[in-house]
Amino acid sequence: MGINALLASAEGSNSILIPAIPDLLWGTVSFLILAVLFSKYVLPRFNKVLEERADKIEGGLAKAQAAQEKAQETLSQYTNQLSQARTEASGIRAAADEEKRVIVEGARKEAEEKAQATLKRMAEQIDAEKAQAVVTLQKDVGSLALELASKVVGESLKDDSRARAVIDQYITDLERQAKEAGR
Repeated sequence: MGINALLASAEGSNSILIPAIPDLLWGTVSFLILAVLFSKYVLPRFNKVLEERADKIEGGLAKAQAAQEKAQETLSQYTNQLSQARTEASGIRAAADEEKRVIVEGARKEAEEKAQATLKRMAEQIDAEKAQAVVTLQKDVGSLALELASKVVGESLKDDSRARAVIDQYITDLERQAKEAGR
């Protein structure tokens, strides 16, 4: 028994596989009415909801794109500011290095000047002490020479200005000879 036999036996009687013509007609009309109502009421609302969702998604994408562009712009500004800050920091470091060099050079010059001034004062002090020592030595040598001459002569020569002049001349001659020997 095949399908043809079933169809043949169903043609003549009420069959559950093949509906009757009135049922088929009413089913088709009902389907068309439902299809029209669906396309007129449900489908526009469904399309409207889909469009709203699509708009929200597109709006979200546009917002995300705008946020990404703003973030990119902010990053670019940050990068520029960072570059400027680095340039400024480099300039500050260079200025600080130059200022350090100037300060060190100034301190070095000041120290050298103080050292030179101290050496000059010391040299002047030594010269003054030397001159004082020479004067004192001349006086002492003169006094000793007078005492010695007084003992040799047997008379006091301390008051004699002529004796003083002779002694001073002798000391001057000794100094001149010492200078000539030192050359």
